[in-house]
Amino acid sequence: MTVLPSDLQLPPVTDPQKVDWASIPSPAFVLDESRLRRNLTLIDYVQQQSGAQIIVAFKGFSMWSAFPILREYGITGATASSLNETILAKEEMQGEVHVYAPAYSDEDFPKILELADHLVFNSFSQWLRFRPQVDAARAQGRELHVGIRINPEYAEVETDLYNPAGPFSRLGVTRREFREDLLDGIDGLHFHTLCEKDSDTLERTLEVVERNFGEFLPRMKWVNFGGGHLMTREGYDLPRLNRVVKAFRERWGVHVILEPGSAFGWQTGWLVSSVLDVVHNVKEAVLLDVSVSAHMPDVLEMPYRPRILGAGDPPVGDHREAVDTPPGHPYLIGGTTCLAGDVVGEYVFDRELNVGDRVVFDDMIHYTMVKTTFFNGVKHPDIGILHVDGQYERVKTFGYEEFKAKLS
Repeated sequence: MTVLPSDLQLPPVTDPQKVDWASIPSPAFVLDESRLRRNLTLIDYVQQQSGAQIIVAFKGFSMWSAFPILREYGITGATASSLNETILAKEEMQGEVHVYAPAYSDEDFPKILELADHLVFNSFSQWLRFRPQVDAARAQGRELHVGIRINPEYAEVETDLYNPAGPFSRLGVTRREFREDLLDGIDGLHFHTLCEKDSDTLERTLEVVERNFGEFLPRMKWVNFGGGHLMTREGYDLPRLNRVVKAFRERWGVHVILEPGSAFGWQTGWLVSSVLDVVHNVKEAVLLDVSVSAHMPDVLEMPYRPRILGAGDPPVGDHREAVDTPPGHPYLIGGTTCLAGDVVGEYVFDRELNVGDRVVFDDMIHYTMVKTTFFNGVKHPDIGILHVDGQYERVKTFGYEEFKAKLS
């Protein structure tokens, strides 16, 4: 259980069992405002106690209709990884714009430079390529913070797909490739080696960062610890995070920035779907009006098994052999595209499923929403907000025009 001070009161959250799911048009991504506010209460607490600045990483959470709520809790900036995200940060977040991309193009960089407050380069070759434009902007009076991404070559990420410090990573500069002679004009360092980790992993990572790059820290004004700090997850060690960040700030005299994405959207909402058909073919298969590959790609990429409200795992072995206790109603849950592998897996429900019934996937706001596609032209889920007063607001619906606009 997360250890919290007695004077920190977390707001109550919506009970999903009391939500009238049938009243919400399907399919839809539904953000629960009460859960978002709970996360923001924790995030703001970390800002206050650790002295770090926490900004929202758009790659994990960029639901801009919720940005006014973020600003209520002192979230004053965002980190972008492309020109499109940079424009979104400037127009909708209305705070500091931090930008990092593995590589900038000649076409996009001038516009990014115009909008950015913090600009991080992935390599010294990129820094050399675009430094004349940075110098020119500074000469015109722009206050622009520039950093270089480092690769400490240390990470505790189990899935290779999400490990930015794995062997032969293209992300960041290793110690042996670091160019001290090119630090003029650079006032910050950035690293990102975490993925939904606790603060003990950060503490061990900082030991490696200081061992490999500590000699350069006295020349820096700020250090960006990247994302992957899942501070809103139950059981996360918040006191350790505050202690570790504060100690680093005081030890090196730098401003510390954290840019989580998952921490904002963690456990804040659902993907509501409905049953289109039930196919009887040895196992009963349910076809939903959502797609695993198009709307929940991490289920296939990571892979992982999402939770479905009111459903559990199938018993070990053939459920037809279970005679002591009723096994419930097992179904193979799949999407509606023509991809054969568009399947979530087998779940056991406490009731029989029929056409029109709602099937609700839990924790589908962070990363999931930003990765959706229009594969097969299937209907894209709405985006909605379940407000604290229980009212549902449909903030975005997708139709043919959005599908067509993605093509040519």
